Amino acid sequence: MTTATVDINEDLERIVFSIVSYSGEAKGYAYEGLRLSEDGDFDGALSMMEKCNESVLKAHEVQTELIRKEICGEKMTVSMIMVHAQDHLMTTLSERELIQKMIKQNRRLYALEQALLKK
Repeated sequence: MTTATVDINEDLERIVFSIVSYSGEAKGYAYEGLRLSEDGDFDGALSMMEKCNESVLKAHEVQTELIRKEICGEKMTVSMIMVHAQDHLMTTLSERELIQKMIKQNRRLYALEQALLKK
């Protein structure tokens, strides 16, 4: 194994684990936002979703770096850990969209409950 191969593999490992890490962070923020919305804390939920979006952006930046390297001719090994990282990011994106809708529904439900309590 040449030194260049080792460097590429180490770089690939860094990229893969960064995608997984930022995706996991984003998912955690999204679920915390959902929990806060269930308690009626919509400002807190919004703050968590903003943090979620920041983490998703970081994951996308890392993913873009990987794509750029491949476009520039660097051969990348597709491994199960790479597939896992991509799957993790896509799942996070999907869950983020669903959680955003759920927070909106929680806001509507909260408003209705508050209106009923005032009667």
